[in-house]
Amino acid sequence: MMEVNKENFDQEVLNSNRPVVVDVWGPNCQPCLNLFPDVEELAKDYENAVKVVKLNSAENRRLCIDLRVMGLPAFLLFKDGTEVKRISGNELTKEDVENLIKEGM
Repeated sequence: MMEVNKENFDQEVLNSNRPVVVDVWGPNCQPCLNLFPDVEELAKDYENAVKVVKLNSAENRRLCIDLRVMGLPAFLLFKDGTEVKRISGNELTKEDVENLIKEGM
């Protein structure tokens, strides 16, 4: 999975020619770290339909503020450069993330 930051966010997410799910995570967020293997598996499973990228909140605070991310983990679905849906919270499951990816298809 590609890591996005303020330098490449516009190119990789907003200007993408396919839907993008942004996984906003933090190095001290245990639910984020617990979901990593599942998210990486889903990214591979759906790579032909939806791009899944990671955004480290600790290294990209300004971008997270601009995106109005208030809690972690958070998954933001973008289509045609616009955020169309987001899910967040400590109780997120692999199924929740997969359902968001499917909405992007």
